[in-house]
Amino acid sequence: MLGAIDAIIAGEREATSIESKLIGRFERMNAIGASLSSERNIDRLLENIMLAAKSITLADGGTLYRISDDRKSLKFAIVRTDSMNIAYGGMATSEVPSLFKDVQLYGEDGRPNDSQVAAYAAVHAKTVNVADVYTERNFDFSGTRAFDKTTGYHSKSFLTVPMKNHENEVIGVLQLLNAVDPENGAVRVFSQSDQRLVESLASQAAVALDNRLLVKQMEDLFESFITVINLAIDEKSPYTGRHCQQVPVLTMMLADAADAETEGPLADFAMDDRDRYELRIASLLHDCGKVTTPVHIVDKATKLQTIFDRIQLVDTRFEVLRRDAEVEMLHAVLAGADPRDEEQKLKKKQEQIDSDRAFLRRVNIGGELMPLEDQERVRKISKNYRWINEAGREIEFLTGNEIENLCIRSGTLTQAEREIMNYHIVSTIKMLEAMPWPKHLQHVPEFAGGHHERVDGQGYPKGLHGDQMSVQARIMMIADIFEALSARDRPYKKLMKVSEALRVLSNLSRSGHIDPDLFDVFIKQKVYLKYAQRYLDPSQVDV
Repeated sequence: MLGAIDAIIAGEREATSIESKLIGRFERMNAIGASLSSERNIDRLLENIMLAAKSITLADGGTLYRISDDRKSLKFAIVRTDSMNIAYGGMATSEVPSLFKDVQLYGEDGRPNDSQVAAYAAVHAKTVNVADVYTERNFDFSGTRAFDKTTGYHSKSFLTVPMKNHENEVIGVLQLLNAVDPENGAVRVFSQSDQRLVESLASQAAVALDNRLLVKQMEDLFESFITVINLAIDEKSPYTGRHCQQVPVLTMMLADAADAETEGPLADFAMDDRDRYELRIASLLHDCGKVTTPVHIVDKATKLQTIFDRIQLVDTRFEVLRRDAEVEMLHAVLAGADPRDEEQKLKKKQEQIDSDRAFLRRVNIGGELMPLEDQERVRKISKNYRWINEAGREIEFLTGNEIENLCIRSGTLTQAEREIMNYHIVSTIKMLEAMPWPKHLQHVPEFAGGHHERVDGQGYPKGLHGDQMSVQARIMMIADIFEALSARDRPYKKLMKVSEALRVLSNLSRSGHIDPDLFDVFIKQKVYLKYAQRYLDPSQVDV
């Protein structure tokens, strides 16, 4: 009697143990399904699918195939065998070697490749559970046996499951090798419960992968639109086109450096994949408003440039003045004046004309700061020489607009032109704020629209202080300035050395223009040097 009771109790315990194990496996399946649906990185997603399948079946090895775009072959995506320490594909491992050849789904005659178990599962959308590859007669496992002979491994049980998406279309194949008995470590057959769990996992995984691929396609399409916008800017001006390409690179380099900080003011700053994607999109779009900026302002290389450089017109006037002086000298000689005296006067007058012409040509080239005395000399030149216009009226040598442009203190833009140029950031903000951004990209307008603000509140267009701006916007501020300083394709300035650009940034950091903490990271982690060595002219890299 006691023996019967003991047997009943033991049976109940065994049943309870089996039930507990099943519940545990289902709980793991639920957790796996949730993690798969939230994963954004496709390589990591594929790796997680493989590791999850191996985990719930206690398989020693496994392979995940993805179907090719033309749906004619299976490509190796992930390969794992624990006992042999084989790990190819995924995030932290090397790529799958070329010796793992694609599995053809059809023969040359167009008939299904039913001899290969993975191809059969994909073509017919059926699971195949093989107990022992050495006794299996329906499929060709000669390659597996050759592998065993070469490596000393012993392949036995195979479970091959097609991955079908929500449209019941096969998008991949999950293949597991050698299920291990947890009690004694022996290789066992994949059970029916193993098969059902893996089929359920494969279904979830296929939907998650398909969704991720669809999202990736939408992201690629969206980025192609951004590329088109930047191409439009590039077509207007090759100078800003390079700027639109390089600022995102420098932005992400500085963002990664800030993310790596473990001490100091930026120790709490961190970015995940979504944050990085959001910042990258913002940096790609940071100057999209320049599509509204007139080309002659964007490309204004000299102070008198519009459609062409008007210094040529000024040169013509000087040349006419030289000839007028010669005519005046000849008239004086004909009237009885001493030829030698008149030649001396002509020589002196022409030397002055040549000197003033050379001066105007020099100041027409924009610089960092034009002295007040040079501005005054421009005005005197305009008054000292007279000019007969097309109406036959005598006027000052230079027009008011020419004087205004030649007296620009810094750069090549007048105040009005600077306001037009600066308006591009307002256009950028308007364009970006008009777009229906999804939740994970809702900060794009703020990131992109803040790169002309200043931490001391003296920037534009909103006059924000540093504590009113995100770290990302302040990162982009530094990236935008350093790229503009070090750019080798700007028409209005000479090529600047890296040390010169850093000196300017250092002054901006001390004066309250840029974030000093981010500038410290920029210097300490040598972000400037990594960027310069990859993207700048070697002659610029002097630090």
